Amino acid sequence: MSVICRKAVPEDVEPLFEMIKGYAERGIMLPRSREVLHRQLEHFIVAEVDGIVVGCGSLCRLGNDLVEVRSLGISEGYKGLGIGSRLLDRLVEEAERQQIPKVMALTYEVSFFLKNGFAVVEKEIFPEKVWTDCVHCSKQNCCDEIAVLKELNVSA
Repeated sequence: MSVICRKAVPEDVEPLFEMIKGYAERGIMLPRSREVLHRQLEHFIVAEVDGIVVGCGSLCRLGNDLVEVRSLGISEGYKGLGIGSRLLDRLVEEAERQQIPKVMALTYEVSFFLKNGFAVVEKEIFPEKVWTDCVHCSKQNCCDEIAVLKELNVSA
């Protein structure tokens, strides 16, 4: 199986929408409309197997020294094959390229992020995240996601 991780293109919006929708319906990921995906497409990386998008992830800048990994997901049947780690590696490389020293995520898949060099931290250390997204989330006062952080060797 050959996996290609690449920047998303406009033709990827529909598969991205469907994949994210599946996660959102299970309460695992925030939903993204097609319009939002079109606007944020430049921030997405997709994983492709035999011309089919089977994974995705994006970075969202939350400040001068912080980005968040968002919408990281893999299609059923492709989980456990290392595709998620490859996508995460590409996103971390992008943060390094942009000289952003901290990469964070809110997740239910803590072991995945720990395996990929992240550490569990208190989510309260990210006021940028709280004021950007959490104020609009239905789980704001009862959030059960775990915050993880990876610090990079770059100068902001």
